Amino acid sequence: MGISGISFWQLLIVLLIALTLFGSGRIRSLGEDIGGAIGGFRKSLAGGEGAPSGEDRSLEKGEFGRGESV
Repeated sequence: MGISGISFWQLLIVLLIALTLFGSGRIRSLGEDIGGAIGGFRKSLAGGEGAPSGEDRSLEKGEFGRGESV
């Protein structure tokens, strides 16, 4: 038994079907995209690029430039 009642062979069959449908290149790029998203999320949690800039802070307070309306 594997994850929540799924046996190893059932999981292997599902992976083979996914590989057949999407191809190895597309699955590889999907894995890279997910890895990049997780890395960006961790970086923003650590205080990286996730902190709002001065312009973002002024918009949060409701300050708008000339000619802008909501």
